[in-house]
Formats: sequence, C-alpha cells, structure tokens
Amino acid sequence: MDTKHEIEEQKKYIQKIQEIIKNKKYKYSILTMGCQLNENDSEKLSGMVEKMGYTRVEDPKKADLNIINTCCVRENAEDRLFGKLGELKKIKENNGSIVAIGGCMMQEKHITNKIKESYPFVDILFGTHTLHKFPEDLYKTINEKNKIEDIIDTDGEIYENILVKRNNNIKASVTIMNGCNNFCTYCIVPYVRGRERSREPKAIIEEVKKLAKQGYKEITLLGQNVNSYLKVEKEKGKKIEEYEGVNSFATLLKAINKIEGIERIRFVSPHPKDFTDDVIDAIANCDKVCKLIHLPLQSGNTKVLKEMNRKYTKEQYLNLVEKMKEKIPNLTLSTDIIVGFPGETEEEFEDTLDVVKKVKFEQVYMFIYSRRVGTPGDKMPNQILEETKHKRFNQLKELVESQIEENNQKYIGTTQKILVEGTSKNNKNMLTGRTDSNKVVIFEGSKDLINKIIDLKIVSEHMWYLKGEIISKECD
Repeated sequence: MDTKHEIEEQKKYIQKIQEIIKNKKYKYSILTMGCQLNENDSEKLSGMVEKMGYTRVEDPKKADLNIINTCCVRENAEDRLFGKLGELKKIKENNGSIVAIGGCMMQEKHITNKIKESYPFVDILFGTHTLHKFPEDLYKTINEKNKIEDIIDTDGEIYENILVKRNNNIKASVTIMNGCNNFCTYCIVPYVRGRERSREPKAIIEEVKKLAKQGYKEITLLGQNVNSYLKVEKEKGKKIEEYEGVNSFATLLKAINKIEGIERIRFVSPHPKDFTDDVIDAIANCDKVCKLIHLPLQSGNTKVLKEMNRKYTKEQYLNLVEKMKEKIPNLTLSTDIIVGFPGETEEEFEDTLDVVKKVKFEQVYMFIYSRRVGTPGDKMPNQILEETKHKRFNQLKELVESQIEENNQKYIGTTQKILVEGTSKNNKNMLTGRTDSNKVVIFEGSKDLINKIIDLKIVSEHMWYLKGEIISKECD
C-alpha cells in the first residue's frame, strides 16, 4: 500500500471513531518525553485524536484515552515511564481509560517485553514507524477490545498530510527528515528511528507556506542530522524532485528565507561533519535564519571523539567554529556535551573544559553519560564511576555558569528584536519573549504585543534571563 493510500485509509478509521464516540464528550491526555522530534510527533497524534472528537485535558484522571510518547535517549526516561505506568494502572482501574504507549522506547524489544509482562493493562503499543496508523490501532481497541502491538523494525516511510494540532500559534516545528546514519557509539537513535530519509522539498516548502498564511512567525526545521538533508538520496542516485531550487539543506534554507510572513528560521540538530561551506554561507546570507547555531561537541578530546564515532577532531571542531565566526556576523553557539564516556580520563575531560573556555557557548546542554542497551558504548570496558561522572559534571556546570554573566553583559544597552511569546510564567504582569540568540527576555507591555516581533532595549541581566524596555511597538 502506498503512503497516500495509507493516509486515506486512516482517515476512514478516524471517521469510524467519530461515529462511535459521537456526543460522548470523550477526553484524552498526552505526555511527551524527549526531544523536539517527539514533540512534533505528539502534535500529529493530537491532530488525529482531536479529529476523532476527543478533547485534550492535562489530568490523566479525567481522560478516556491516555497516551505516552516515549524517549529512550536517557536511562532515567525508562524510570519515568514505568513510574507513569504505575499511576495509569490505578486510573484505568477507576475509569476504564484506554492506555497507549508509543515512541522511541517502543522500538526496544526489552522494553516492550517488560511492559507486556509487568503492565498487561496497556492497550496499545506503537512504534516510531507506525504513528500514522494510530487511528486504526485505536479503532481496533475500541471496537474489538483487542490488545494492539503495532511495531515494525524496518526504517519506515515518509508519510505526508498527517493531521497536526500544534501546541503554539506563533512558533511551529517542521520535520524535514527522519532517522540517522551516524551511529555514534553512545546513541540508540539510529536503532529506534531508522536510517535517514528526507522529505520531498515540495512537501516542506508547502507546509511552511501554509504555516505562514496561518500567522506563524518562527519555524524550526527538525531532523536527527538536518544538515545532511537529501545527502543519502544523492549518494544512492535517487532522482530528487527539486522545488523552488531546493536540492540540499543550504538551498532549503534559502527557499524558506523567501517565504513571506516567516520572520525567523531555526534548525536542530546539525552535525559538525556536515557543516559544508554552502550551509555556512546560507546562514550568513539569509536574514531570517537565526544566528544562534547549535553545534554539538559531545567531547573536546580527539581520542574520545573517535571512540564516540563522531568523525571530527578537537582541532577540526575549533577550526569550524573560527570559520563560522569569520563568515557569520553576530554568531552565537550552543552545544551538547556528554560527561563520563567510557574510558574518559581526567586529562581528556580537561580537553572538553578547554573547548568550552575557548568557544564561550551561549548555551550548553550537559549530560552525564547514560548506558543504553544495544549501543556499542554499553559494551565498552572502563565504564566511569557514577561519583566521577557527577564530579566532572559539576566542574563543567561551574565553568558554564561562570561564562553566562560574561555572555549576558554584551546584551546590556543593545537593541534586540524579540518575538513576544506570552506572559511570564513567574510574573503574570510581565511579558516574555526570546532574542534571535534564544535568550529569554522579560519586559512590561500590553498583551496585544503577544505574537509580534518588537524592538526592546536590554537594560539588565539576571543570569537566566534578560530584562528589557520597549523602544517601538512593532517592527515593520
């Protein structure tokens, strides 16, 4: 069955469920674990479920359908899932709600086996490659009272035109590719998301144009390795149906930059090895592409990087940073760092601290190495003691936090364009938004500024956020 026909079939199941639950005011809850790709998947699940007639609630106790969309990157994600399943067991006993578990963790056989053995009340298990079939799975559960396990081990297909219910009316994420071919030795993603598959350029451009017409201002392009977009297809000699000149990640950025109504373009996550000159030039020359670039480091030591299978050295990474700083005005960088990879010595960890000192990242996402079953890293000797990992993590954290105030100082007195997102969580009398470099800014202003881009003068820094004052009401 081709992908278009498959989606049409799922629409029929949506209609069947509409008839079954008509006038019953059914509700659903959805818990999303993990990355922005998971968030995007949950928006698709919500789109399908709300089309069936369900209304979303935050409290699982009030829901007739409870969905958990799992992540398996960190070990504590498993603990969180099983803790939630314990809560859902009691809820199901009280109100008979349907429980569905999906996402990356369901692609791990040892996890699904544990769920079936220890949590037999779960009604639906579905994987990353069968998300589009959720209407069919749910229908069979409702109509036939069947337990459903809908998980496949193949790489899956690209499915277009899946219904989406977005969590935000100003910022939207757009997946441009699925899967990963890098096989970093610490990472389970290629095993649960499959190999790289890129969406057709026309589908991406049309989705962004539609979002622009709906009033969205900021687009984040998503993929496990976005800057290798269409690379695999080219290597395989597959004919690429170009659309508006798009045949690479660089040309995709240029095409989206031309779309009227879109004000900001971000992307995650790229890989340093695929930051080719044309991508760097596109970032420099596209005025809507944010100049905060996420450049995952993982480790600052060349030997550790090799064992991680990262395909670059410390020197190559630092040279790339210098090249980007030379070509891209106002560049700021964020990164990911893993502390305590198997065999990492104190001297090798010091190399990571050295890179952080030299680059002065705007944001650092720090992780303690977590063993994942099925990855080469899990089988490596010389696993680092937890105590040592935590000690190094705290050293890195202290360094990063010492740089934050210095980084923040450069904003004071400057004028920044801020995308106003809403009221501050900590002070309902203040508005909040973000700079191009993703810095949180709070300020006093009228709520009619929400969803607009305005100029603010930055007047002070407060470690984790900046404070601003309005200069002009709205930019042109």
